[in-house]
Amino acid sequence: MPVTVKRAALWRSEVENQPGTLARTLEPLASAGSDLQVVMGYSMPGDDSRSVIEVYPITGRRATTGAESAGLKASQIPSLIVEGDNQPGLGHTITKAIGDAGVNMSFLIAQVVGRRYSAVIGFENEDDARKATALIKKASASGARSSAKRTSGSRMPAKKTTWRQTPRNR
Repeated sequence: MPVTVKRAALWRSEVENQPGTLARTLEPLASAGSDLQVVMGYSMPGDDSRSVIEVYPITGRRATTGAESAGLKASQIPSLIVEGDNQPGLGHTITKAIGDAGVNMSFLIAQVVGRRYSAVIGFENEDDARKATALIKKASASGARSSAKRTSGSRMPAKKTTWRQTPRNR
C-alpha cells in the first residue's frame, strides 16, 4: 500500500506535570465521543513542573467544545501524519530526504504496529511542511523499490535453526 501524507491540526495545551492531568484533559474529549488517533503527553524540556498534551483529530462542534473546555487550542505547528507499510530503513530514508533538502523538523514521533507504520512530523513553517510532503512520498516510493529488490530474486530462504538443550550446553 502506498504512503499517505496528510496535514494534521494538532490541538495542544501546556499543563502542570501532575498525576491524572492527562486523564482529566482527555475526559471531555471522551465524553464528546472523540475518536483520537494521536495522543502525546510529555514533560517540558528543562521544566519538570510543566507538561505538554497534544491530540489529533478534533473535528465537529462537540469535540471542539470538549477540547476547548479541557484547555486545548489548535497548535500553530505545521504537522503531517504519515502512514504506510513498514520497511526496514524507511525512517532513515524519509528523514535523510527531508534533511538533505534543508528542511528542519520540529519533532517526529513514529511507531510500527504489525506491518504498518505511522508518524507525526512537525515543521518550523508551512513551506517546510509542503516541501516535506513531496519529499516523503518520493522517498517512500524509492524505499519500497529498493526494499523489493532486496527481497526478490532466487535466494535460498534462511535456514531455520533450533537450539536444543543437550548435556553439553545446559
